[in-house]
Amino acid sequence: MIDQSMVTTSFTLDGYKVSRSLGVVRGITVRSRSLLGNIAGGFQTLFGGKISIYVQLCEQTREEAFQQMMEHASERGANAIINMRYDANEVMNGVTEVLAYGTAVVVEKA
Repeated sequence: MIDQSMVTTSFTLDGYKVSRSLGVVRGITVRSRSLLGNIAGGFQTLFGGKISIYVQLCEQTREEAFQQMMEHASERGANAIINMRYDANEVMNGVTEVLAYGTAVVVEKA
């Protein structure tokens, strides 16, 4: 598995040179909040401020997509991912897809 420190949103990884590009890798997950979670979130919106139940859901969803992306890169033989991004789309009301993607590369110490 790729070390998280070897994933960057930049086009380069400081201290390393790209010796081989292995193409785009991705991790995709689709999530929704349960009925009880939506009720709890609705109550939190009444008081304003941070809606912790949704923050937790978003963080878990992004982490799942991120881990899948790293697994995909490892399967291709990469030891790093550059130009990593997240994207999210609503598939249907209350159901969101989160995509983590980047370019899988093999890097060497510069």
